[in-house]
Amino acid sequence: MQSDPKNLLQQNDKLVHSDALKVKSHVQRPQEDWVLHTLMIEGYDVPFRFKRQGKYRTLRGSRVNLTYYPTQEVVAGISMEIMKVVRVKRT
Repeated sequence: MQSDPKNLLQQNDKLVHSDALKVKSHVQRPQEDWVLHTLMIEGYDVPFRFKRQGKYRTLRGSRVNLTYYPTQEVVAGISMEIMKVVRVKRT
């Protein structure tokens, strides 16, 4: 089932949709029964994270459309901003 970014944006006002972002790095790590994907995007200093059931082929160097919202994560007692991705699509 394809998700429509316009519908997602109408349902939640905190979501942000960006088109044709270039991926600098893509890291995939197992986390319990999931695979945690972390993307670093050109022009952004925060990680974009999402979980999936399996591994993807690498997104490094490709352009992607992302729908995400900002959130905070505490790592070693330090609060840092991350972007939680709800929709990723290779362009």
